[in-house]
Amino acid sequence: MIELEGVPELIDPVMVAAFEGWNDAGDAASTAVAHLDREWKGEVFAALDAEDYYDFQVNRPTVFLDNGVRKITWPTTRLSVVRIGGDKPRDLVLVRGIEPSMRWRSFCNELLAFAHELGVEMVVILGALLGDTPHTRPVPVSGVTSDPDLARTMDLEETRYEGPTGIVGILQEACTHAGVPAVSLWAAVPHYVSQPPNPKATLALLNRLEDLIGLRIPLGELPEDARAWQLGVDQLAAEDSEVAEYVQTLEEARDTAELPEASGEAIAREFERYLRRREPGTGPGGGPGVATEGGDSPFLRDPGSGRPRPPKPERPAQAPAPGPESTPPDSVPEPGAEPGAEPGPGGTAEGSADDSSDESGSGDSEK
Repeated sequence: MIELEGVPELIDPVMVAAFEGWNDAGDAASTAVAHLDREWKGEVFAALDAEDYYDFQVNRPTVFLDNGVRKITWPTTRLSVVRIGGDKPRDLVLVRGIEPSMRWRSFCNELLAFAHELGVEMVVILGALLGDTPHTRPVPVSGVTSDPDLARTMDLEETRYEGPTGIVGILQEACTHAGVPAVSLWAAVPHYVSQPPNPKATLALLNRLEDLIGLRIPLGELPEDARAWQLGVDQLAAEDSEVAEYVQTLEEARDTAELPEASGEAIAREFERYLRRREPGTGPGGGPGVATEGGDSPFLRDPGSGRPRPPKPERPAQAPAPGPESTPPDSVPEPGAEPGAEPGPGGTAEGSADDSSDESGSGDSEK
């Protein structure tokens, strides 16, 4: 570990991580963490030593000029911290990097050592996968955990996946074995339009993260970018009759699957988010507001341990989208695959569905 600055003292920190590569279809997950870092002006305080974890023939360093001086940027994973103001301030530890080429166990142990030192209460890992989902519908986002207690207390799906996995799955398991609560959030990206960026999937992940940890996240221009992205894909699809017909088939399958699950829960979630965004004194100057329950802190008390824990989210309203995990980023899930698989970037996976907004929904997830 290369420490760039002194380790700060943090308030009720949650670690949010995303990694470019196999678990980042459309760059949706890594862009979500980059958005948080940019909107909240994160300060980098540490970085992993690139020599330890990266093959530079796979992830090459880049050369740039800084006032006429040649410098090198090495592929690595950096940690930054952001403080969210308001009546009850708290911190996020943002982890953003590239899926390591080697020594994954050491990589996870190093991140967990920092989590322990900083007093991190929960780790949320973002991922994105390719799936049979139409771009015209809310993006399926689902949350899973391998911790049975966390699955029960937070109404998450407990993963049953067996098969190949990426750094998202390895880090989540490492957290579980270390006793650190960990959740993975997965967005399903339409496989027929997988090229980055995908602001609609990024927006869906941020909306789901907002619901999970009870924070108001400033979205900036993301909603507008998501609408423009969808209009652009609409135009491309309209120019190809076969693609348009395929999209219509996906829409019909999605609508049919969701119809029996329709309820007032999704509407209630949207209304709660609307109210949270209208809280007075929670703009960029004062920092986004923290949703609280009964005037208490945003973290409830666990009666067993006395430790604070995240508030229990709403029960997902949608059914998960089926599909396997183990397909690579440039392939498509096999038709008729059984639900309940862990995702790689090329397939959908197990998890509960959460139709968060017009720009986000719910669906597949990992481990």
